[in-house]
Amino acid sequence: MIFWRILAYISVHIIFIFQQVKELEIYSFKVDCKITSRFARNVVTSRVVNRANESKEALFDVQLPKTAFIANFSMIIDGVVYVGVVKEKEVAKQQYQQAVARGQTAGLVKVTGRKMEKFKVSVNIAAAKKVTFELVYEELLKRKLGKYEMVIRVKPEQLVQHFQIDVHLFEPQGIAFLDVNATFLTNDLMPIVKKTLTGKKAHISFTPTLDQQSACTSCQNTGLDGDFIMTYDVDRDLTSQGAGTFTVSIHYFNTSFFQIVNGYFVHHFGPANLPRVPKNVVFVIDQSGSMMFTKMFQTKEALHKILDDLNTEDNFAFISFSSSFRKWKNSLIRATTANVVEAHKYVSELHAGTNINDPLLEAAKLLDDAHNLGQVPERSVSMIILLTDGDPNSESNPTKIQSNVKYAINNKYNLYCLGFGYDVKYSFLEKMSIENSGIARRIYEDSDAALQLQGFYNEVANPLLLNVELQYSQNAVSDVTRSTFKQYYDGSEIVVAGRIADNDLDMFVADIRAQDANSNITMTYEVSMSEVDNITQQQQYIFGDFTERMWAYLTIQQLLQQRDPHFLIAMRPPNDAVCFNIDEKPGVILNLVTDPVTGFVVNGELIGDKKIENNKKVNTYFGKFGLVYNKMELRMEITTQEIKLFHGADITRFPWSATATSTHAGFAITINKERNLIVTMGVDVTFVILLHRVWKNHPLHQDFLGFYTLDNHRFSSQTLGLLGQFYHPIDAEVFNIRPGFDQGKVDATMFVKGHKLTVTRGNQKDYRLDPKHGTDVPCWFVHNSGKGFIDGNHTDYIVSTLFDPFNIKPA
Repeated sequence: MIFWRILAYISVHIIFIFQQVKELEIYSFKVDCKITSRFARNVVTSRVVNRANESKEALFDVQLPKTAFIANFSMIIDGVVYVGVVKEKEVAKQQYQQAVARGQTAGLVKVTGRKMEKFKVSVNIAAAKKVTFELVYEELLKRKLGKYEMVIRVKPEQLVQHFQIDVHLFEPQGIAFLDVNATFLTNDLMPIVKKTLTGKKAHISFTPTLDQQSACTSCQNTGLDGDFIMTYDVDRDLTSQGAGTFTVSIHYFNTSFFQIVNGYFVHHFGPANLPRVPKNVVFVIDQSGSMMFTKMFQTKEALHKILDDLNTEDNFAFISFSSSFRKWKNSLIRATTANVVEAHKYVSELHAGTNINDPLLEAAKLLDDAHNLGQVPERSVSMIILLTDGDPNSESNPTKIQSNVKYAINNKYNLYCLGFGYDVKYSFLEKMSIENSGIARRIYEDSDAALQLQGFYNEVANPLLLNVELQYSQNAVSDVTRSTFKQYYDGSEIVVAGRIADNDLDMFVADIRAQDANSNITMTYEVSMSEVDNITQQQQYIFGDFTERMWAYLTIQQLLQQRDPHFLIAMRPPNDAVCFNIDEKPGVILNLVTDPVTGFVVNGELIGDKKIENNKKVNTYFGKFGLVYNKMELRMEITTQEIKLFHGADITRFPWSATATSTHAGFAITINKERNLIVTMGVDVTFVILLHRVWKNHPLHQDFLGFYTLDNHRFSSQTLGLLGQFYHPIDAEVFNIRPGFDQGKVDATMFVKGHKLTVTRGNQKDYRLDPKHGTDVPCWFVHNSGKGFIDGNHTDYIVSTLFDPFNIKPA
């Protein structure tokens, strides 16, 4: 079975198109959507019959949100589920064409679109045969501007005998409001949309008949062409949530909600009614020739509206650029009435080689000066908003620009990049914004482009909190997703998930610290574990294991940007860590995990830099991994070029250039194009391998891989290996903290496994806590390749091949 994984930003947004072919009939189309606690599981089923006496080709064209994780895609022909195998593009195309020539039923899956927004299934349906398509995907709905949104874009291009959209919604907090609309709804179709809402549950259905689908009376054209839209929010009154007791220093923090199901917790945090935190905005505007006419008109229209929305406590500035840049003022200015009027005049006079590097550096300098001179409030949010449609040409190396901008911003400000049109270098803008705590958005060149710009600005226009930290029951939780956030914006929501490590926990405790415009805020929530059972039972109305799936969803997303070639091990207490490096030569293969009970083996082969400068030490990374699952006689070889799957005598190759997934009984792999590989083995273990690309033709560094395990607790207690030995907790004591040998560093003595070790306090980057720019995690560094901390010596873990298990060497 083949299924695909595609990533997106905010709302669920799907488009279904079937190529209209004479005598090829879609006789059934159904979207079954179940949503609980903002987590959506969608099943799309479509049935097609070929009524001709010869084979016909149909096109199933699906547009998905970029953050949707597809769980399954299958084709059922004559009652048989067909298992697909991902093959090289040309091989698959050739085999498909051969099947078509013979008049047989065959399918070819393609992924298109710059941001993987679509995949297409070309299916050759044999004469008088039927095909059923079934697509299953999941997504966490994100809250923006005070609501969650589900959009289903429907375009069947023909009348469908059985057409149905069915949505079941369950929110334990209660549903504050629910709106349903569709751009194609006429007065005749409005009564067909059925909506029932009873407290925590809602049901929406849309089942038009053939006559009701028709674009006009007695015509055969469908009128279903547009967006089916559902928006809602949850009840945010804590007194109705049954979430347990809470202690809080101020009354308006009443919007935390907790769910604990099957050993996993999810925490939704979305406060409201807070005073605004002032913001400082530098708008960097592209004035190059390609921005002339419509784009510049739309930019100016949006900026005029944004200026009117500025608060008098905000500060702002403009920098315009083409081949060079020009500042409107030499510093940021307050958004007083007089200054806003002057700014409107400046925007009206804007007119259309794009030099992106210099104006962004100047924008960072303007903010630096404003903060250093005390021109802006100490408690304020500073951001840079770049509007452009072009490629950089002053400093032409995108990697150099990214490095320059990252150095200038230095993790102090947010950079938001808005790119006009399809020709913009979107991947360049996206990477640059992610590295600087922001996001990128493509602005489509439609009539509503000005509204798109203003809509994005509204999302970040009202910061309410700074430096939000969420901490949970000490020693009782593990594997917590990102829990620190630089800002919280009005109308949004923070979601944190984790695993309950203490099966005997009576009270789940959450401590929250943040800063608002005026004061420091602390609060504590306490949730009785005995009180969550009732909610758990209600949750079965939708699907009961959503908390674990949501945790895995968030964890995988936060690993996508991770770069972490070192070893970082959590220790007791859980707010501390131990780190070490393995000092070995390129070509050495190390065993990371060997579990003799489950039959898992993971090995990694080291690679080094392309060349060594001035006799410097060789830096090594993982360039190849070998995975073994003995229960299924499966092996995998993962390099930076491809993934190879060995199953018995069969060998299947997967390129990194494709987004695809292949499943077998008890085994599944999912490849996110040029980003990561997710391997699920049985019900036991999920591995994530990240692909790290350096910029093309880098004179020194090579592409490398990173390895992570999502659920360490599922390994047996007999697990060995450099990482495997730490999958179950160890006890270590640190004492005698003292000035270190290296100036400015601290040494200590660690007692672990019967050894006294000298360790040094340092920091390692951990991108699991902050997927955008990483978090410096304090850790005790163990010298000499972890000697004394790991069992034996690091050389004991050297194996001969990628698939050899770790064998304990005699003492």
